[in-house]
Amino acid sequence: MNDNIAVNIEQIGIIKTPYEDKAPFQPIDNDKEEFYIIINEQYRDGLKKLKTFKYIYIIYYLNQIKIEKKMLISPPWAEKKEIGVFASRSPMRPNQIGLSIVKIKKIIDNRIYTSGLDVFNNTPLLDIKPYIKDLDNKTDANNGWVSELNDDGHLALHINGIPHNY
Repeated sequence: MNDNIAVNIEQIGIIKTPYEDKAPFQPIDNDKEEFYIIINEQYRDGLKKLKTFKYIYIIYYLNQIKIEKKMLISPPWAEKKEIGVFASRSPMRPNQIGLSIVKIKKIIDNRIYTSGLDVFNNTPLLDIKPYIKDLDNKTDANNGWVSELNDDGHLALHINGIPHNY
């Protein structure tokens, strides 16, 4: 029995960043470059009241990933530890869907200007959701298997979105 159903996802806009061939591993909140999202005109009304939020989730399609998808990966910064792709933030996923949390700087017409994004220029936008403090802040969250690593300074680089060599 096949329980798979057809899934149709429509691009609702495009993400504009200064990154053409190399992007940070996480959003950099204080990046000085210009980052914005252009919402397709037919979705413009969906922006009503969005500016009342400080942060939003950006859901996008990783259209420039050309690496083979694997279920087991070894993050280069994780002491050669092998983990499942679902226990990682690797872009090499079965469905090339990315997620970032960014700050809204301003909204003008169908453009949302944001803090730094960790995606390439012209990345297809799939959805936007508001970050709601009382729903999305999980005070009992942990770092999972990452806590087992000896180098928590490296994790701090990722958390802060600081580009670095492995």
